[in-house]
Amino acid sequence: MRNTNAERFLWLVAGAGLGAGLTFLFATKSGRKARRQVMRYAEETGERIAETGQDVLDKGKQVYERGKEVVDEAMEYIDRGRRVVLG
Repeated sequence: MRNTNAERFLWLVAGAGLGAGLTFLFATKSGRKARRQVMRYAEETGERIAETGQDVLDKGKQVYERGKEVVDEAMEYIDRGRRVVLG
């Protein structure tokens, strides 16, 4: 089974939320230390989410450009065929 980038992104977000919640539940550190650790984790997760989002955006642009090329090529073949048929 192959995961798409969107699925990976959703799992990342879900894992980040679960990790933050578990940190608060099982923290053996003082409140201040636990909050600092959670903030650091949240910042790192935010950075990963931003990177993943950028990767998805870049891939989407590549797919769009390739699709545009395919359509342009198909239109070229259609025009050639039309000229052959119409003389």
